[in-house]
Amino acid sequence: MEYNKQTLINVAIKKSHDAIYAAEYNFKNGFYSTSQNRLYYAIFYIVTALAYKDNFITSKHSQLMSWFNKKYIYDKKIFNSRLFKIYKETFSCRQKSDYDFLYEINEEELADSINDTKEFIQDIESYLNKH
Repeated sequence: MEYNKQTLINVAIKKSHDAIYAAEYNFKNGFYSTSQNRLYYAIFYIVTALAYKDNFITSKHSQLMSWFNKKYIYDKKIFNSRLFKIYKETFSCRQKSDYDFLYEINEEELADSINDTKEFIQDIESYLNKH
């Protein structure tokens, strides 16, 4: 079944909102690893919405990240490079929290990451709403 591009964008945005809500909920309840995972996916989903807008489809996380950096940070300079730093750091922390069983998440850093992720989502969503 084919879906309308705007429908895919809207679903990806909703998934991003759901993921940030889940990240905050899990953080407040002490589930830091799950919170870290949801932060990354909140970013992944909002960048996926951006990719749908541009007809860029991939199932590879690293390819999506590279595309975002090249197109929106490096080439077009639409977003501040700080956003790519947030994206990379959140991805790295998610990898460690999901796969390195000895990795300990710092509560204060995770709280900062929640705020950074909210900023990231807001910036991308604002751009999507204008374009």
